[in-house]
Amino acid sequence: MVQLPKTFGELKKSQWGSPDRQGRTVKDELRANLLARLRDAKGKTEDLFPGVVGYEDTVVPQVVNALLSRHNFILLGLRGQAKTRLIRMLTGLLDEQTPYLAGTEIRDNPFRPLSKAGRRILAEQGDDAAIAWLGREQRYVEKLATPDVTIADMIGDIDPIKAAKRGVDIADEENIHYGLLPRANRGIFAVNELPDLAGKIQVGLFNILQEGDVQIKGYPVRLELDVMLVFTANPEDYTARGKIITPLKDRIGSEIRTHYPLTIERGVEITAQEAWMKRTGNELPIEVPAFLPEVVEQIAFLARQDKRIDQRSGVSQRLPISVIENVISNAERRALLAGDEVAVPRILDLYAALPSITGKLELEYEGELKGSEQVARELIRQAVALTYTRLYEGENVRQIIQWFDMGGSLQLPELAPSSELVKELSQIQGLMEKTRRLGLGVHESDAKRASAAEFILEGLYSQRRINRNEEQAFIAAERRRERGSDNEEEEGAGRRPDKRRGQYQ
Repeated sequence: MVQLPKTFGELKKSQWGSPDRQGRTVKDELRANLLARLRDAKGKTEDLFPGVVGYEDTVVPQVVNALLSRHNFILLGLRGQAKTRLIRMLTGLLDEQTPYLAGTEIRDNPFRPLSKAGRRILAEQGDDAAIAWLGREQRYVEKLATPDVTIADMIGDIDPIKAAKRGVDIADEENIHYGLLPRANRGIFAVNELPDLAGKIQVGLFNILQEGDVQIKGYPVRLELDVMLVFTANPEDYTARGKIITPLKDRIGSEIRTHYPLTIERGVEITAQEAWMKRTGNELPIEVPAFLPEVVEQIAFLARQDKRIDQRSGVSQRLPISVIENVISNAERRALLAGDEVAVPRILDLYAALPSITGKLELEYEGELKGSEQVARELIRQAVALTYTRLYEGENVRQIIQWFDMGGSLQLPELAPSSELVKELSQIQGLMEKTRRLGLGVHESDAKRASAAEFILEGLYSQRRINRNEEQAFIAAERRRERGSDNEEEEGAGRRPDKRRGQYQ
């Protein structure tokens, strides 16, 4: 392990005392380390920001360009697009250790002290001045912008108690109690939700960064901070809370747009990474059918295109994450009550997870008329339809439909053991055979086979090839037409199996 220098004299003789390191800024440091990473990556840019999925060909190259250009930048995008996670990972591009003058509030560079206190320490102690060290994580400062943030919070304020204790004029620079931005000197300063910051505070930010000076209580102070500034925000025209003032926006070098997953596969990958699916401290095994995460992700994709939902607010990636967690929890509860040995989520569990959907949808007028729960139910039905169509396109399911047409009926109580459900489902000609298309064999658990068979029935219902009556029992489509019903939406859309009876007919 390398022994770190403890005094300024030792520091000058070490690698940190070389001419190219003495005056290196934070942006130069980020650039140099990023170039080294790119050289070692050999085309695999996903290693630059591990855990950030779906941005490899879009956002990440733009962030890399901004860093190589030594730009302050802003990530502009809707909620739930990993903006904060991305900027927090910038610390991985900083040096492992960085020296500063011990005893200085704003972590002065020993070779270029910025504060009056730093210059005084160096003048008085010379080579004996103590050196302290900063790790990567200590060089990141983050502030959530709110309307009540003041200049004192961000820049600093005069501390009269300091002046009284030192017995000096109150205008002395060493009487300043520094705010967050100066304390981020020689590091990264991040501001989340920038438009929420009052205009006068935004003025203070660009003034100290561009000109290097600021007035605190009427006293001019020169602070040429060495800091990398990054922001996050929703697009300006998407928020009614505030806006980014033009002079600050002009001084932000790069504006980078983030986005939601571009494909279902990417969405499923992100949700699997973030959701609490592999649960510990539980003796009950959990098996999630492969089709279910796709259905959950389809709900989010459909919501992002639905005119009844406010697209200016966006539909966060937290929606599918919360839904899959809630679905698994309901499957656990049901399996324990039913006495099953394994918990396998079913389509039925999606409706139990409605609270994790409705709270994340900002509705337009048309959606408000229908209600968030009804909109969510219809999204579930559409998601099932799309997933079923992809998995069973071209599959002959006539036998199953005929079974209903001939008056067959079926009840699937929610809390019935899976072995009983499989026996009931096996009455339908050809149904259990179709589960093989989902990769299930005869040796799969009853819970998994029951879940797959229910998905097939739900898929047929979503395509209106079978239907449900007012009592939530499934009925044959032919029998629906014989009743003379011409309002399919009224009889079919947005309905679900009765949670008590789960009756198909």
